[in-house]
Amino acid sequence: MKPLNVGLLGFGTVGRGTWDVLRRNEEEITRRAGRPIRINWIATRTLDRARDGTRGVAGVNLTNDPAVVVRHPDVDIVCELIGGTEAARTLVLEAIANGKHVVTANKALLAQHGTEIFSAAQRKGVMVAFEAAVAGGVPIIKALREGLTANRIEWIAGIINGTSNFILSEMRDKGLSFDEVLKEAQKRGYAEADPTFDIEGIDAAHKLTIMSAISFGIPMQFSKAYTEGISNLTRWDIRYAEELGYRIKLLGITRRTSKGIELRVHPTLIPTRRLIANVEGVMNAVLVKGDAVGQTLYYGAGAGAEPTASAVVADLVDVTRMHTADPENRVPEDPR
Repeated sequence: MKPLNVGLLGFGTVGRGTWDVLRRNEEEITRRAGRPIRINWIATRTLDRARDGTRGVAGVNLTNDPAVVVRHPDVDIVCELIGGTEAARTLVLEAIANGKHVVTANKALLAQHGTEIFSAAQRKGVMVAFEAAVAGGVPIIKALREGLTANRIEWIAGIINGTSNFILSEMRDKGLSFDEVLKEAQKRGYAEADPTFDIEGIDAAHKLTIMSAISFGIPMQFSKAYTEGISNLTRWDIRYAEELGYRIKLLGITRRTSKGIELRVHPTLIPTRRLIANVEGVMNAVLVKGDAVGQTLYYGAGAGAEPTASAVVADLVDVTRMHTADPENRVPEDPR
């Protein structure tokens, strides 16, 4: 069966991870998708890195112009991994206009422009998949859209930013100040040189906005999220909370209320006996309360090359299945 061709925008940490996972697990992925998935175009500013990474593999075209990829007739799925908002928005909308499915890990793009992007995709009859945009390798989007589809979601509460969770964990374990731990997080590569999005709760609010829209059937409303970060917390706050039987975690919380949907990110006191209070380091965890299933907990790596690539490839498989499936029954064709 003819492979489904993927145009990769970006060959950084996640882009290279996606390439590696697809190559390493090619046989399993083909079996699960119902047909081969092949990256045949890569657009990147680091062409030398891409040449090194793809050396020895035939049929891979490289360019430093992403517009070539989103317009190319031999690309079926555009995988956007460049980050940012404005350039990514333009490229994703152009890919959709050209009839291409889109997979993205870009939570800021979806939180701010998701409504526009999904509307364009619906009009064009293509799919936009975004499992990797929230909680890295934790399949929370699929859980909300598929596993919990029978439920009326009542609330979601999650640790969805690994950088802030690492800082709070280190402050508690080692009695260090916020500034000391932030420097360590930057040294280890957990925090950016400008850590504002992570430590001020903006990254978590982006992810929460996406989960809220899926769970409650509302438009993306990032601008309405209450956002408070952890930069004002001291080691004494952490210590006093511990003495009282609590741990401080930066939580994203969204829930139904009598006045509408609540959407907030802020440091929260959690009793130490709760499972989510014991999520440490850069790990993520999301609690979801459904009316039928009750509380469920999803835990795992929220970032990193291969955990995020795991979610990207899962989306590629989903899009491939739907692209390949009979439109009436959505049953994948025989791959023979």
